Amino acid sequence: MLDEIEGSVQGHRDGHGFVQRDDGEADIYLPPNEMRAVLHKDRVKARVVRQDRRGRPEGRVVEIVERPEQPIIGRLLHEGGIWLVAPEDKRYGQDVLIPKGATGTAKVGQVVVVQLTEPPALFGQPVGRVKEVLGEIDDPGMEIEIAVRKYGVPHEFSEACLAEARALPDAVRPADKKGRIDLTDVPLVTIDGEDARDFDDAVYCEPAKVGRGKGWRLLVAIADVSSYVQTGSGIDIDAYDRATSVYFPRRVIPMLPEKLSNGLCSLNPEVERLCMVCDMLVAADGEIYAYQFYPAVMFSHARFTYTEVAAILVNTRGPEAAKRKDRVKDLLNLSDVYKALLKQRGKRGAVDFETTETQIICDDAGRIEKIVPRTRNEAHRLIEEAMLAANVCSADFIAEGKHPGLYRVHEGPTPEKKEILRGYLKAMGVGLSITDDPKPGEFQAIALATKERPDAQQISTMLLRSMQQAIYTPINSGHFGLAYAAYTHFTSPIRRYPDLLVHRVIKAILNKQKYTLPMLPTPGEAHAKLAKRLASRVKAPTTKPEKAAVAPTKEVQAWQAAGLHCSANERRADEASRDVEAWLKCKYMREHLGEEYGGVVSSATTFGIFVTLDAMYVEGLVHITELGGEYFKFDEMRQELRGERTGMRYAIGTRVRVQVSRVDLDGRKIDFRLVREGEDLTSRAMKDKGVSSSGAPVKASAKRGSRHKSESVAERGHDRVIAAASAGGNVAMAAAAPQSAMQAFKSAVKNAANKMKGRKPRR
Repeated sequence: MLDEIEGSVQGHRDGHGFVQRDDGEADIYLPPNEMRAVLHKDRVKARVVRQDRRGRPEGRVVEIVERPEQPIIGRLLHEGGIWLVAPEDKRYGQDVLIPKGATGTAKVGQVVVVQLTEPPALFGQPVGRVKEVLGEIDDPGMEIEIAVRKYGVPHEFSEACLAEARALPDAVRPADKKGRIDLTDVPLVTIDGEDARDFDDAVYCEPAKVGRGKGWRLLVAIADVSSYVQTGSGIDIDAYDRATSVYFPRRVIPMLPEKLSNGLCSLNPEVERLCMVCDMLVAADGEIYAYQFYPAVMFSHARFTYTEVAAILVNTRGPEAAKRKDRVKDLLNLSDVYKALLKQRGKRGAVDFETTETQIICDDAGRIEKIVPRTRNEAHRLIEEAMLAANVCSADFIAEGKHPGLYRVHEGPTPEKKEILRGYLKAMGVGLSITDDPKPGEFQAIALATKERPDAQQISTMLLRSMQQAIYTPINSGHFGLAYAAYTHFTSPIRRYPDLLVHRVIKAILNKQKYTLPMLPTPGEAHAKLAKRLASRVKAPTTKPEKAAVAPTKEVQAWQAAGLHCSANERRADEASRDVEAWLKCKYMREHLGEEYGGVVSSATTFGIFVTLDAMYVEGLVHITELGGEYFKFDEMRQELRGERTGMRYAIGTRVRVQVSRVDLDGRKIDFRLVREGEDLTSRAMKDKGVSSSGAPVKASAKRGSRHKSESVAERGHDRVIAAASAGGNVAMAAAAPQSAMQAFKSAVKNAANKMKGRKPRR
């Protein structure tokens, strides 16, 4: 008997799957026959029985431990007198049979939500009933309706939550101001995007004496959500369940009811609002000399946009400045303190890579009009630095108060990622590397030293990929990327639950009290899941400790569970947003099939290259079979594909020209085909119609094989693409070089003549 593990089933599009342990590793692969009796997300025990052709541990399921209640979303079909639902998420791998009387009001082709009534078996498909009809696949916003159910995003507030929200006042009452500092005469302002509807933060800055020198007094006022959302209340239960607002193109699923998120808690202009203030003295060199927290009541004197503030800072005599002449001096003070804080960032050696973020612009029907890059100007950076300063102060305040709370922790790269990065930097001839215990400044130094190189983008991408994801935890390990010893989230309590918890902890310390977490969710369940995840990361000890380690208290365990919950829901929100964006991009690109674009390689893997288009910021796969008539080998050190015969290299940052060849809406996958110089339209059209370069039709089995390869790749998502790239070293055969139409015709005639040789004539 070999290894036996417990984990969750992760389905694949080609019928295969794997059992994933709680630490995120894919440990045991499951062949199609094993996947027939289980569903994606089932919790199982599996045993390794052999190695597959690629050397991976392959196994079988020995026990289904837990089958979570999970709705399946798909389209209702009627085939051969049988009703069935084809899951939208292809990882489920099987259609769900629907008995004749269980279709409800759904019609053929509509998108429905199915509840399983019978699980799948080795020789039987799963059976279910339609419990909700979402509508037609082309209905505006359908992709969002699918995503919120697919990822289990809570999108309806409970009756208890809504009732409590209705009972809240519409404005700040005189009684609410008791015990608060009155800042209504301080000209605090909000600076946000043009499309912002909720305003968490307001800022104000003025020159001040700091110690014996000059500096600034910087006020960051944050909406006091904790005054209205009481621990354990109906609103609090729903907010904890969501943990974050989820942002989609044209729609937001808020963490709090609209009365709070867009009304009572939003720092709207020219109305009084309750707030928590981080009041800081910043020295000329950007060092935070002193700070204090206090509850206050404020009055926003203006609602600025980033674009407007940037224009004023560039030209204080321009038309934008003329409209806001009373606030221009305050904005210049904010700019001055920002520049000082920026100097301090440089001294810390914080990592600061410029990456391109995109924004999808939709029409009224929800279809993409265009995809544009989000441009960050001075106003964006100004607000970012002010928020970072307030977050650092809140982390320091909680640590000094010796009160448990949630820190935003970003640890350095893992040993495996350090080795990959070192090898890459050496292979690329970069004169710098990282130490065994790297500091953020080392990464920033490499980025600065290579910024003039033609492969600077590739190097920055590899530096970023070596980083870990940030999490919420009560165990403070600092923030590696920002180079802070302690960091937390304080500035967005309208849209992030951890910030709300930080506010409650700060208030408790100010009042010399202790904040106790609500009993949410059921502690036993949360702690059990947490314990499994933590245990999977613990290695066997090699040295005997001088004294036994102290086990975490129930209080610390509760905070760990809360951090785990908030981190997981943050990932869930990101996945749901990416899923919707991918769907919209696929639908957009269906209108551009056959068109050619310039692009840049964004990732190289054993199975091909991912290319991001210049004009549209859309990413697609050029499969390795489309790269040319030779063997291509993946170079793990250089993170590139290289042709063995020609030495042709495809690495991150390589410029290519591609044609949009295929779009799979269900799989959220776009395929490109490499366009070579001198390739004529005839041979290109033959390829698109499924004709090989020899002039003969491509066999159906060959078509399917190529399609399955690329589809299974697309299911992995970007993180798995990086993992696959790291596995490297595999060699794949590329397709034959294209021929002209006349060459193809001659070749076909010659092949037919050869087959006729030696045959007896028919009588």
